[in-house]
Amino acid sequence: MNCVVEGNCVKAFGKAIHALARLGDDLWFDPNAKGLALRSVNSAHSGYACFLFSPLFFHRYNLPSATEKGNETIKCKLLMKSVLPLFRLPSIERNVERCQISIEEDLVKMKFFCKHGIIKTHNLRYQESDALEAVFSSHLCPNVLKAPAKLLSDMVMHFPVSQEEITLSISTGKVSLRNYYEGGNGCMKTMHTEMSLHPDEFDYFQVGSESDVTFCLKELRGLLSFAELHCLPVAVYFGAAGQPVCFSIEDMVLEATVVLATLIDCESRAPSQHTASALQTTARSTDEAVETVNPHDISAITEMVASSQGSPVHVPSHLLLLRPSQSSLPSGQGEPMETCAPAPSPAPSIVCSLLFKALSSLSEEDSATPPEVLVCFSDDEDSLGENVRRSPSL
Repeated sequence: MNCVVEGNCVKAFGKAIHALARLGDDLWFDPNAKGLALRSVNSAHSGYACFLFSPLFFHRYNLPSATEKGNETIKCKLLMKSVLPLFRLPSIERNVERCQISIEEDLVKMKFFCKHGIIKTHNLRYQESDALEAVFSSHLCPNVLKAPAKLLSDMVMHFPVSQEEITLSISTGKVSLRNYYEGGNGCMKTMHTEMSLHPDEFDYFQVGSESDVTFCLKELRGLLSFAELHCLPVAVYFGAAGQPVCFSIEDMVLEATVVLATLIDCESRAPSQHTASALQTTARSTDEAVETVNPHDISAITEMVASSQGSPVHVPSHLLLLRPSQSSLPSGQGEPMETCAPAPSPAPSIVCSLLFKALSSLSEEDSATPPEVLVCFSDDEDSLGENVRRSPSL
């Protein structure tokens, strides 16, 4: 394989390598009849990126006859840290006028023809590896967004560089982007950022199903920077949470694709859905009858409990919607059986009030009859009189 890149195309080629460097530590060279494909994947195999430069992008693009017919493929993998310094910006756009790339035997040769007749030659040994490609059908995704790269870059600009994941939400009326943090004590100490856009802000807007997808932001910044530099629109294809999300750009001379895995957020469902699923599991595992409390009566038993910091905490009403009926329990059992999915427990304040009420009623009933003394009187207590109830002598 032998190709030559000239002028501003050298800068675009180097910018593509910098975008791939944000994703993985290896760079795949895949020359074929469609053009030269540069690919990379992260170490966790959760992110994939590909830049395909068509033969029209190069000043000269030659392939061996066997490769053009598809009978032979060039298997070439390079270390990213050995290729990245060669396309260091902005020195390459100021000094390099032409770049020649060729693959010979076990070497990848890169020649940089600089100003004042200076030629720099770099020989890089590569490792034979199978061609890398992600299997993803973008036309099957129900949600599609197309917008200028400037619009998406302005949205991402509001998130700090240290931000790892962001959540993209889509509905029929808006598209929102917010930062994502895993649950924990540190979640309350971070700044939460969220922005929304109207569908009219996008060049193309298609919603097949409302969904929220969470993906890595760091691996996307390189593609957005490349697209903004060349004023290219960006298309986004995604579906439900847990399915990949795809960002792609297309031009006459190049195509770029970034496919990222998304998180499955088990806590994204509403609390009512959790309550309903717990109820169904309880009904299947045990044949207990479940008594439903009238929602109008919930306010009567819901209490405002003071927290340890002095602020009032409202007891959630959905925790008091269901309770097992004692009359439906099998004979000989005083408590409902333990199920696979635990039912929502009542509020702590309700339990405490019922407990204190039971203790108070017990003390009132037992106050009429004094408790029986089970210990014998000592010799000093014989002089107390006959009014004190004695225990039977041993």
